[in-house]
Amino acid sequence: MARRKAAGTARIKLSPGLQVGTQVKCADNSGARIVEIIAVKGYKGRIRRVPFATIGDMVIVTVKKGTPNMRRQILPAIVIRQKKPFRRESGEWLAFEDSAVSIVNPAGDPRGSDIRGPVAREAVSRWPRLSTICSQIV
Repeated sequence: MARRKAAGTARIKLSPGLQVGTQVKCADNSGARIVEIIAVKGYKGRIRRVPFATIGDMVIVTVKKGTPNMRRQILPAIVIRQKKPFRRESGEWLAFEDSAVSIVNPAGDPRGSDIRGPVAREAVSRWPRLSTICSQIV
């Protein structure tokens, strides 16, 4: 029996690059600078296995460094870059020089107004609202 997924939220198979407990850079201007991943939305895995995230996944983060009103908040974010190489459907391999997320609201709309650095095409195709604030799509 084939299961159907909701339109627009299809998760493609990519190399897992980030796991729970990883501290990553926040690439937008929402006020957070360093965040820690504490959960991965929609992850279904084996018991006691550490959940992982890849480009385009929504994760729950806590702000470790940033403005005083942003620190210690628990927020949703979307992974826009990962350091670990991943393979695209076209066959080419791609890796970024750092891992980064962008803070969003629960519906997936960006909280900031600008994203610094490149954004993966896989994240923009899954979350189209990111394309309105990013300057470079790779």
